[in-house]
Amino acid sequence: MRIILIAAAFWCALTVGSFAQSREIETTIGGQIEAFLVDDFETAFTFASPSIQGIFGTPENFGRMVREGYPMVWRPAEVQYLELRDIGGALWQRILIRDTAGAAHLLDYQMIETENGWKINGVQYIAPPDVNA
Repeated sequence: MRIILIAAAFWCALTVGSFAQSREIETTIGGQIEAFLVDDFETAFTFASPSIQGIFGTPENFGRMVREGYPMVWRPAEVQYLELRDIGGALWQRILIRDTAGAAHLLDYQMIETENGWKINGVQYIAPPDVNA
């Protein structure tokens, strides 16, 4: 019985920790999206990981890439957080975004934890399945 109680307590601690981690990750992504909505690329850039910041160099370059490459992220009509997954030790947050025309887009955000909290280390567009296959 003692082993069952210890296992249950351990599982509860993991679940609570995972929930808190998930909320922090959602807050990070949501903060960046809120900054994009008001064209505050300086703030949006702060949610990017150091390696992403190094690639783009300036908030302006970063903002241009998002506007041109991820317009649904720059101006979403709706954001829905789906599953948070651990893939090979990396955390990926899947998100469903509806753009202003109502089209749905699936995106995976790779997240890393830094000394300054969770940061976005990359975004991958998930192509819809080929329904004609």
